[in-house]
Order: sequence, then structure tokens, then C-alpha cells
Amino acid sequence: MGIIDRIKQFCFVTLRIKKYQLLSDCKRVSGIPNCYHPLLLKGKGKITFGKNVQIGVVRSPNYYSHYTYLEAREEASEIFIGNNVAINNAFSVVAFCKIVIEDHVLIGVNCSIIDNDGHDLAIMERNTGNPKTAEVHIHENVFLGSNVSILKGVTIGKNSVIGNGSVVTQNIPENVIAAGNPAKVIRNL
Repeated sequence: MGIIDRIKQFCFVTLRIKKYQLLSDCKRVSGIPNCYHPLLLKGKGKITFGKNVQIGVVRSPNYYSHYTYLEAREEASEIFIGNNVAINNAFSVVAFCKIVIEDHVLIGVNCSIIDNDGHDLAIMERNTGNPKTAEVHIHENVFLGSNVSILKGVTIGKNSVIGNGSVVTQNIPENVIAAGNPAKVIRNL
């Protein structure tokens, strides 16, 4: 890639990052992540970034076509991302209550974390009711492969690995490899 192409790429990405900064409406943000990918921050709650949080990976899928979405929906909602966390492209988090990602966590491309059902599951209240919520906690040094979904109420123990394409519906202990839909422990580390 020549110097002109690199300048064009830099300008394109910089403009996309600025665009999503302008579209962000979350007013309770602390810490500044290193953005290599557009980041949209939404909601009335609190979003906290530790030191050396990386958003996006240049040489990875979805770099040009997607963005990272973090929403702390309600006033009491909270998203906490610890120190030295690396987040690949197309990551999404929606917190109605609280989502914690501790230090040294690696998150693959196209992962999502939600602490709620999204909508009430009762048929008559699906569009008007309050969905159930439960805190999500990802402990230190966890590695989430690509296309992982983590659902409400889940805790993932320190040092564990979650395999590509897994849907995590229940707690995963520390120091294990888990994978599948629903994710189950495959072996100890």
C-alpha cells in the first residue's frame, strides 16, 4: 500500500470515528479508549473505561463496515471495562443494570453481551413490560472468541476461554475452555 492509499485510509477511518463520536449521547463516560474503530456510546447510565482499552482491530473482519455499540440504557445502568482490554470489531453491549469486564480481557470480532431479555417474555407485555435483568461479570484474563453471545446473569471465571460461536447462558468457572450453544465446559486449562 502506497503513502497516498495510507493517507486515504487514515482519513476515512478518522472521519468514521468522529461521526460516531458526534452521534453518541451518553453523558456519563469516564476514561478514554484507544479507538481504531468507530465507537457509539448511548444511554442515560454510566460507561467507564480503564487504562489502555483498545476498540477495534485494523486487520480483522468488519473493520470498514461495522462499529462498536455500548449502551447503558437507564440512569442506574453501568458498563465497566477494566485495564488492558482488547475489543475486536463489531462488539455490542446493552446494559439495563450492570455489565463488568475486568482487566486483561480479549474479545473477538462480532461479540455481544446483554444483561436483559430485551423485551418482556409475557406475550401481552412484550412491547410494554419490563424485561428481566441480571448482572453480567467477566473476570480478569478471559478470552472470548469471535461471534460469542453472553446473556443475562452470567459470570465467567478468570482465565477462561469461550470458543467461537458460543452462546453463554449460565456461569462458567475459572480456568476452563467452554464452547457450544449453550456453552458447556470442554476441559480445564
